[in-house]
Amino acid sequence: MQLIGKKFAILVEHHYQDLEVWYPALRLREAGAKVQFIGTGSAPDYVGKYGYPLKVDKSADKVRAANFDGLVIPGGWAPDKLRMSESVLDLVREMNRQKKPIACICHAGWVLASAGILRGRRVTSFRAIRDDLVNAGAKWVDQEVVVDKNLLTSRMPEDLPVFMQEFIALFQ
Repeated sequence: MQLIGKKFAILVEHHYQDLEVWYPALRLREAGAKVQFIGTGSAPDYVGKYGYPLKVDKSADKVRAANFDGLVIPGGWAPDKLRMSESVLDLVREMNRQKKPIACICHAGWVLASAGILRGRRVTSFRAIRDDLVNAGAKWVDQEVVVDKNLLTSRMPEDLPVFMQEFIALFQ
């Protein structure tokens, strides 16, 4: 229960990667944290890539970085929609300005690129978006998890156990 009293946001949109949303949510809750699902405001609920439904707690325009200790951005096809939401990008930028941990997996690096916070940062991702992250100024490496200050990035669902171990360790 090392995360009692901590609050986390998980960003969601249509076609989120089911495991990359639910595994972090359950691990954080298991450690005693409060978790809120934050959407773009396009709908009150979303369906994952593999059909799992999710009800949004709030939209990004209704929350502030000050309300959270950390942020998780899952992959799937959702990041392509998340990155088009100025409220989502503002939340990501403010979390970064406050040096709060931001965990991204798979295609979620697209959101970091659109938020303009990758220049000079060391990251990983699913290999298909490597060039996008490099073109946004990041140094990309191929490994399970990369921690660069407050940014924690990972490649794919198979990396979820180490991804969450490292993310939770940032709060100890």
